[in-house]
Parts: sequence; structure tokens; C-alpha cells
Amino acid sequence: MLDPGLRMILIWAVSLGLHTCAAQVCGRPLLENRIVGGIDAIDGAWPWQVDVQDIKHGHVCGGSLLTQEWVLSAAHCFPDPSDVSSYILYMGRYQLNGFNQFEVSSGVSQVVVPPGYSDPQQGRDVALVRLASPVTWSDHILPICLPDVDTFFPSGMRCYVTGWGHIQDGVSLPGIGTLQQLEVPIIGQASCQEMYQVQSTETVDILPDMICAGLQEGGKDSCQGDSGGPLVCPTVNGTWVQAGVVSFGLGCAQENRPGVYAKVSAFIDLIRTTVPEAQLFSRAPKDRANYIVVLTNVLASLLIALSLR
Repeated sequence: MLDPGLRMILIWAVSLGLHTCAAQVCGRPLLENRIVGGIDAIDGAWPWQVDVQDIKHGHVCGGSLLTQEWVLSAAHCFPDPSDVSSYILYMGRYQLNGFNQFEVSSGVSQVVVPPGYSDPQQGRDVALVRLASPVTWSDHILPICLPDVDTFFPSGMRCYVTGWGHIQDGVSLPGIGTLQQLEVPIIGQASCQEMYQVQSTETVDILPDMICAGLQEGGKDSCQGDSGGPLVCPTVNGTWVQAGVVSFGLGCAQENRPGVYAKVSAFIDLIRTTVPEAQLFSRAPKDRANYIVVLTNVLASLLIALSLR
């Protein structure tokens, strides 16, 4: 028979491990990972990616998971935040038109946009979307880390944008619609502003709550249907942090017209107020949590083995 005291310790450790699993570390895909000009992503490589669909129009935007209940997307994806009845969000999705073994779906119960939002080019183009049904973390469904308010993404930093948007102006993603990924460098605000002033018939101001990424020569870019999706950047320890939300551009992949993204760090106060559980990279649970999970799994196996003796 197992000693009662040891048995209680093991049961406590197992319950601790189960509780720890609920506080999933952000920005760390469990599956190894390694748009216009993009390539097919590996299934599960971007587990925070969300597909935002409208029941009448199908795929309309992207998003990223912050917690089990909240998704970050773009305000212009939800033109009437008070009417959420027509939206269905898919998590764990890989193909728009194929079989997705690991996906789950949920309706929307609430959309929060910054006060004063009116148009992507006027800034404030973010939305916090509350799921009607919370998700369960898995290999294919995990949260992204957010930057602190003072996090700086330098010009030239290589980041990734992901989504199911058009592969060029007016051309939808073909076939089964595999999730696309595209590596793009960050472009400084002043340089981005200068590019948009070249041979421009439309005034575009790159505001402080925006961040640019792409190529000056064009050819690779986010496009229609990628809106609301994440621009994520790797840190030195392999954790991914979301720098931007796909917002707008003039056309897709044109010369001197890089993609413009809502700068996530500019909205951290709103996010933390609305979604206090969202994980900032500097405050994210450390790898110690993973060790606790491993330890408690071992203890669980030991408990079962001893119980069978």
C-alpha cells in the first residue's frame, strides 16, 4: 500500500501541474517551425493565428490569440462593434478550404475598439475580440506574447506576417488555402513616411501608433484578407512577440508602399485594462513553469505505478 502521506503529496503535485498547464507560456510554439510573395507555413508553426469569418462573406480578417478568451485583431475588421452576431472565429486552423484536424471555432461575445477610432489611416486600428467559448490550449492553439510599452523593434529587424489574404491585388489565395508566412524587415517611421511621399497622389501620415514593415522595392507584402493578423518578431531566447496588427497599405507589394501595421506597444494600456491576463514578454511566465509540468507528469506516473503495486 502507498503511504498516505506520500499519496497526498503526489496528488497535490499532480493538481499543481494541471493548474500550471492552464497558464500557458506565450510566444513559444510547441511544434518546430522552421500573402504576397509568401510561402506555405508548417501546420502548427503559428499557433496563435486566428481566422475571422463572417457567415455571409467567409474569411474577412486574421487575428491572434492573447488568452483563452481574447483575440487581438484590427478595428476595421469590425465596422459595427456592437453587432457581433455574424462572426465566427477559428483557432488551430491551417487551411481555409481543407480539413483542419486541430481547429476549434467560437462565436463572438464582445468587441472592444479604442475610443475615437474612425479609419485605419487615422490610427487606433486595433480590436479586442472576446470569444463566446474559451479555447483549450494544445499544440496547435497557443497565445502570442505582447511587447511592453517601451519595447523597440529596430529598423531592419526580420519579422513575420501570417495570413490567408490575397496573393496579389484582387487574387485570392488558391486551392485549399494554406496559411501563408512572409518574412519582412521593420522599416523606421521616418523612412516609411518618406516612401509614402514618393509620387503620391494620396496623403498618408505614418502616425506614432503605427509601425511599417516590408521592402522598398515591393514584391512582398500583406494584402487584402490579411488585415487584423499578426506581425511577430523573434527574441533572443526564441520567444515570439507581436509587434504589429495588419492595418493598411496603398495596393499590395508596390514599390515605396510597405505594409502599415498598428503598433501593438502603443495599445498596451488598453489591452492590459481589458484583458489583464494577456502576457507581456517581460512579465511572461518563465521556463520554470515547463519544468513544473514535467516534474508533475513524472510524479503522476509514479503515483499510478505505486497504486498498481
